[in-house]
Amino acid sequence: MITSQARAVSTPHVDVRIQSPLWHAQPLAEKTVRNAVLTAADALSTAGGEVSIVLADDSAIRSLNRDWRGIDKPTNVLSFPASAPNNGQGLGQGLGQGLRLLGDIVIAFETLERECVDERRIFLHHLAHLTVHGFLHLLGYDHETDEQAEEMEGLESRILGRLNMPDPYRAHDLGNA
Repeated sequence: MITSQARAVSTPHVDVRIQSPLWHAQPLAEKTVRNAVLTAADALSTAGGEVSIVLADDSAIRSLNRDWRGIDKPTNVLSFPASAPNNGQGLGQGLGQGLRLLGDIVIAFETLERECVDERRIFLHHLAHLTVHGFLHLLGYDHETDEQAEEMEGLESRILGRLNMPDPYRAHDLGNA
């Protein structure tokens, strides 16, 4: 049995930075992303580490997307793993005291909001989904092949279920924007 003290040591540290004032319209955004990472880490038995989440706008994420991926347009979420991924095994650079830097996740407000309207999704549910998606990328998961996508989507659905949120891949679970 894991004691609460041992559990606290193994829980990832989540640093959330609100870079764009647009996020102030969603006062539960910080809590949502923090809970999404902690729930994903628990579901995957990911021990410790540090994750940085930046709640940005389309302009900031477009610059990052252009500079790091060569795609000059905004996207909903970008993940920057701290080290070479290998599907959740031994990731991250040491920070001392047993911590490891897992990486950074950046989420764009306007793109997320636009997707919610277009796809009739609930903002905080979609935010949690994008956070989980980004976190899985930090752990080395990807969706380049059908098999990888199926595995990643299955994990996302399972983790969102733990958050009592609908499966983002089931049409009947879509909410109202």
